[in-house]
Amino acid sequence: MAQTHDDPNIYYVPHHSPWPFVGSITLFVTAVGVANWFNGAMWGKPVFLVGLLATLAVLFGWFGNVISESVAGRYNDKVDASFRMGMMWFIFSEVMFFAAFFGALFYARQYALPWLSGEGDGALTNQYLWNAFSAGWPTNGPAGVGGDFQTIPAWGLPLINTLILLTSGVTITIAHHALKANERGKLLFWLGATVVLGAVFLFFQAEEYIHAYQELNLKLSSGIYGATFFMLTGFHGMHVFLGTVMLAIIWLRCLRGHFSKDHHFGFEAVAWYWHFVDVVWLGLFLFVYVL
Repeated sequence: MAQTHDDPNIYYVPHHSPWPFVGSITLFVTAVGVANWFNGAMWGKPVFLVGLLATLAVLFGWFGNVISESVAGRYNDKVDASFRMGMMWFIFSEVMFFAAFFGALFYARQYALPWLSGEGDGALTNQYLWNAFSAGWPTNGPAGVGGDFQTIPAWGLPLINTLILLTSGVTITIAHHALKANERGKLLFWLGATVVLGAVFLFFQAEEYIHAYQELNLKLSSGIYGATFFMLTGFHGMHVFLGTVMLAIIWLRCLRGHFSKDHHFGFEAVAWYWHFVDVVWLGLFLFVYVL
């Protein structure tokens, strides 16, 4: 007898699945490939690509199974609660991930640079390493050895992208309310608008990167400023890309009627993730572009 949402005391346990075992193999192949690719091995890149494609295939199959089980009504409130806790811990891990990069930025600006410039107990360091160094931000090596670069003004594309992400937070909230009100047309429109806004954000960020590399000489190798700038904005952009893909998948699921007004955690999980991405960008806009 199939378990449904009405089974209050049963936690659904799926049958034996090959995906965890196969996924561990594909991830191992991916890691071996990328490690050898970065170390100059000719076979590293194709092995990495094979592993990456295989991992994507595993995710497609695995998530497909979860979706099928959900649509079949096999997940009750106990399973829903475990999904919610899992998503909460996942987002918490992402918070810690970005906190590490923001911490590196804070340490470089507030501690490392003043110390290198001779403040506090850094006088001898400044004298022997580079006595002409001053703790200015942004910082890099001398202009004569390729250290000269320009920064991206906060009130251009970064401001536009901020407004785009803030707007996308509003559109996905409207879509969520439409789903709870069982207004399918409104749901699809506003969720689709969120997907479009995510894609526009990525387009503008790509334009910003091209401008930085080709015209401003601002690169990942541009000292601690370039490193922190591209690591923070780049990883955030990767999260926006993944969030946009997830939103597009949820839109297709909504189109097929997979969610109801009472059971739609798949939608909620992606909405949580998207709001997290919005909040990270606000901190990034303030501490990377403005200050």
